[in-house]
Amino acid sequence: MTQPLIHRVTTLDLAFEPRPWPFADERRAEISAHFAVKQREKPIWNGRILLGRDPVFTGERLRASYFEADFASFLAWRDWGFPDASVFNGFGMGALRSSDGAFVLGEMGQHTSNAGRIYFPSGTPDLDDIRGNAVDIAGSVAREVLEETGLAPADYHPSAHWDCVVSGAAVAMIRILDVDLTGEALRARIEANLALQHQPELSAIHLVRERGDLTAAMPRFVAAFVEAQMRG
Repeated sequence: MTQPLIHRVTTLDLAFEPRPWPFADERRAEISAHFAVKQREKPIWNGRILLGRDPVFTGERLRASYFEADFASFLAWRDWGFPDASVFNGFGMGALRSSDGAFVLGEMGQHTSNAGRIYFPSGTPDLDDIRGNAVDIAGSVAREVLEETGLAPADYHPSAHWDCVVSGAAVAMIRILDVDLTGEALRARIEANLALQHQPELSAIHLVRERGDLTAAMPRFVAAFVEAQMRG
């Protein structure tokens, strides 16, 4: 298995260009059956999402195009080993970093499709992230951070660059968000916000200060990003 590659960019040039997805059209019956099984396991919703094509890194710019798909097709594509290699899952992540250098990650709740996995706040972009003819990943990150942690844009300082971690069919566009709180204080603030939610996405908050804090529940692209930051 190849190691994730990290491209540092300052510009995300992501166009929304609707087009058919032959994989989804040709295997619709199988996809519907697969999703029905998943729905019996957990209460998931077949919403509309955005997936990417044709990613190109040039200098400090990532250029790609996005199209609309349904979550059921995405889930089947993911679970079946990404059979359409022309498509990638390109999503934003907010790497919350405390004033004493700890990265803050959340453990997904058991009711979610990624139960037990430990991530930075993130989400597959959807139709709400379209601005004109472009996909707004910065806006997607801000929304996910607010929904998952309760932190608003005024609560952190975003980096000027993005670390795009390419791992198989995934491109994680990770932006460091510095918060003027210690790791323990930031974790306590997020936990207090989660306690107010009826069914929060996150079940636990983890602090990562050193390589020994990384666990197998963290995706390879998350671990690769954190290790790169620790190397400086």
